[in-house]
Amino acid sequence: MVKKKLGLLFGGKSAEHEVSLQSAKNVMEAIDPSKYDVVLIGIDKSGKWHLNDASHFLLNAEDPKLIALNKTNKGIAVVPGETENQLVNREGMEALGQLDVIFPILHGTLGEDGSIQGMLRMANIPFVGSNVLGSAISMDKDIAKRLLREAGLTVANSYTYTWASKNSISFDEITQQLNLPLFIKPANQGSSVGVSKVQTQEEFEKGVASAFNYDHKILIEEAIQGREIECSILGNENPIASIPGEIVATADFYSYEAKYIDESGAALEIPAQLSEDVTKQIQEVAIKAFKALNCDGMARVDVFLTKDNEIVINEINTIPGFTKISMYPKLWELSGIPYSQLIDKLINLALERHQRDSFLNSSFEEK
Repeated sequence: MVKKKLGLLFGGKSAEHEVSLQSAKNVMEAIDPSKYDVVLIGIDKSGKWHLNDASHFLLNAEDPKLIALNKTNKGIAVVPGETENQLVNREGMEALGQLDVIFPILHGTLGEDGSIQGMLRMANIPFVGSNVLGSAISMDKDIAKRLLREAGLTVANSYTYTWASKNSISFDEITQQLNLPLFIKPANQGSSVGVSKVQTQEEFEKGVASAFNYDHKILIEEAIQGREIECSILGNENPIASIPGEIVATADFYSYEAKYIDESGAALEIPAQLSEDVTKQIQEVAIKAFKALNCDGMARVDVFLTKDNEIVINEINTIPGFTKISMYPKLWELSGIPYSQLIDKLINLALERHQRDSFLNSSFEEK
């Protein structure tokens, strides 16, 4: 069997840089070396790309609080349009050869929002995960909510404000409609970055200021009382859903620290203790949401399950965490797809989509 050349793209400029490093570490450990030659491409916080060596691409790799990218003097660049020499060493302009596929493990802005996906499409390199549109709309909580409602799915009530309209935000008016507590979120962030749960006007004002530190658009959202259930999706045109899992947060809500740093910050109930009927409903809702947002390859769909068994979609994550405590791979493992096999399937889905897209006629030809 001829081995595939796989580019593992990680790090990035987002607030989730360290999470991406942890995900890359775990993916690298799980990849079958008999099937793939891995090219490690680390992006530092300034946006520079580094060609890394597998033996020391991370610093403090075992400590989530101190983990860091080991920067190298091997800067690389992508050459759009090339078919054999897509990557070059920037210093010596040495060609690094052709990649069969790239696995972007770039969480958050500039990695999960369609930016890197657009660049890889321009470079004609197959990549794992959703395409440009699915990535962009899933990342924007405001746009995603609109499309999910249009698809007949239930989402939490909320108000959206941009930086230009921030002076019109009224604590009294919003709490009269949505009550307390409230959640305040940047529209384009993941992993609970910049998210605040607020009970008072003082907390509200701090939460608004904090959210605007991360995005020019924010959501102020009602708090849904219910169990936090997550479901992993895998596939392109005909996606499948994993068994659902439940997040039982030990803190006030499922924060960034609880997700990726503090292993005691939340308990993961896998599988979630649900009836067969409710399990099926959650899986159907998750697949419907995946399709409504034009996703491909993979996503994790997070929902709330109320005491009346109403399913309320919280968000869709198109590049879910792949750390050792992340729900996406854990759910598939208990659904019968081990970690290394899951990576194989995601890569094959990327190659299938790229081949499918290659048959499209992108230029106008007069008949």
